[in-house]
Amino acid sequence: MSLDKELARRLTELRRSRNWPLEELAERTGISRATLSRIERGDTSPTASVLGKLAAAFGLSMAELFGPASSTVERLVTRDAQAIWTDPETGYTRRTLTPAASGYRGAMIEGYIPPGATVAYAAPPVPDLEHQLVLLEGSLRLVIGLDTYDLDPGDALRFRLNSPNSYHASGKVPARYFLTVITP
Repeated sequence: MSLDKELARRLTELRRSRNWPLEELAERTGISRATLSRIERGDTSPTASVLGKLAAAFGLSMAELFGPASSTVERLVTRDAQAIWTDPETGYTRRTLTPAASGYRGAMIEGYIPPGATVAYAAPPVPDLEHQLVLLEGSLRLVIGLDTYDLDPGDALRFRLNSPNSYHASGKVPARYFLTVITP
């Protein structure tokens, strides 16, 4: 099953487990009912911004949104087993290095943002979500609330997410980074 189809199944499962009709999820997220229906059917891939709104509505980190915390914890996650998702709007690619897992509060992702692209989130999905980011390649401008950080390769930034935020590949080459997300 493709990641988009798995994500569609997961979103439907989360909504139904809360006994929310599509109208209620639309109201909670500001996403139209029609768009939510297309996402749940797997007819369209949600953007990073839409996923951020859905994660916030469900009270889950993005890692948890991409898949339920498994009761079986694999210590080794081979490259072939790492899920890759691409934002259809920006070209941002998210590779899940270590997925959400029962008994662990952290997950690691590799992010890739094409030059000039911006990935923005209106609100954190979970208050006080800890992030630790290391920029591997390119230039990255992070805006977290009122604070702006310009990162070069090798720079590391740690922060707790409690405000709108955006990631912008500010150079002429893609920005590639590792991000560890730790739930409170």
